[in-house]
Amino acid sequence: MQTNQRINRRHFIKSAVSAAGFFTIVPRHVLGGQEYTPPSDELTKAVIGVGGMGRGHLRYPGARLLAVCDVDEKHLQRALSMVKPDVKGYKDFREVLDRKDIDVVHIATPPHWHGLISKAAAQAGKDIWCEKPMTRTIGEGQKVVETIQRYDRIFRINTWFRFDGTFYGFRTPVAPIKKLVLSGLLGWPLKVRISQSTGFEWKFFWSGKTAYKPEWIPKELDYNMWLGPAPYKPYHHHRVHESFRGYWDYDGGGLGDMGQHYLDPVQYLLEKDNTGPVEIEADAPQAHPDACGSWRKIYMKYADGCEIILDGESQNEHVPFIEGPHGKLYPGFESDIPDLKKKLQQFPEPEQQVTDFYQAVRERKKFALNEQNGHRSCTLVNLAKIAVRLSRKLYFDPARQVFVNDDEASRFIHQPMRAPWQI
Repeated sequence: MQTNQRINRRHFIKSAVSAAGFFTIVPRHVLGGQEYTPPSDELTKAVIGVGGMGRGHLRYPGARLLAVCDVDEKHLQRALSMVKPDVKGYKDFREVLDRKDIDVVHIATPPHWHGLISKAAAQAGKDIWCEKPMTRTIGEGQKVVETIQRYDRIFRINTWFRFDGTFYGFRTPVAPIKKLVLSGLLGWPLKVRISQSTGFEWKFFWSGKTAYKPEWIPKELDYNMWLGPAPYKPYHHHRVHESFRGYWDYDGGGLGDMGQHYLDPVQYLLEKDNTGPVEIEADAPQAHPDACGSWRKIYMKYADGCEIILDGESQNEHVPFIEGPHGKLYPGFESDIPDLKKKLQQFPEPEQQVTDFYQAVRERKKFALNEQNGHRSCTLVNLAKIAVRLSRKLYFDPARQVFVNDDEASRFIHQPMRAPWQI
């Protein structure tokens, strides 16, 4: 894949000014933009992929929208009808990345494109707001982390539960749960259960079809570009757009759709942002090689004994979300520890995080959920997908990010891409 590997001029000049020990305002025309803008200099953005999820990104505040991009003409025209007349439409994301007046790209394509476009955007000097899951494979995630850091870009994943809102059916924000874990009142190690019983729905309706007849490709869709790095498969409407999540080539079923939403806060709660599990095991029916399906349970264990159980059956109704040797925590912040809320008052609040993405962009500070911790939580998703596909126990080295003596599992880390695409 050919991209312009240039350092972002905005960042270069800011770094040079900082090194000189003073501050000045640099107009956009010096930074490579198309026209002069005053010192108030607003941020600009583009949205790549404007299907259902992507159209939501059109309205996110903080930057002025300049461009939208999609390989489906219907999606593109619908998005253009929702925005100002000066917003330009594109069918090839590389044309968007070539624009020097765009600061940020929002990536809302199917996941098999996330890694490639994130890497290309970083090389083009853009900051990146990417949909979840961060990448479809562990290897793609490694490349994104490497490139983001090499080009010193700001990156975020579009899931927010570690720092904002109530945590799905748990009915409380993550912050007080984090405070409880840090207090030590539950003891250590901890076991976390993610199931419908603890407030989390795995969406097994994102399952692929195992038999279908090829269909004519709609004239408005560039199907070859939609596939991009994915293996060529005959077109069927169920493989694209709203139901693409049901196929391993593009996502991972309910794991791909909901996994990072659910697992990223758990990584944060357990203080595992720089590591991962060492054992992963799936109890699942034999997986189809193309179509995602359901699974019964997935077990993950860390080196220190902490465990995560992904429960797809949810047969037990009253189970704790977090359980330690000294206590349990249930949805709604109910616990078997007497006077828990009163006891927690003596402990400090969790450390503050940068939770405004555009503030992070302006101040060049890491966002709360960035390429590093985002890759680690996405790796849990991808480990779970591999365990389901192989239906057996896997041993993983989180420091080296490789499977231990397992060539079959290792082939899922760096999966080949369809020519001419490569990461």
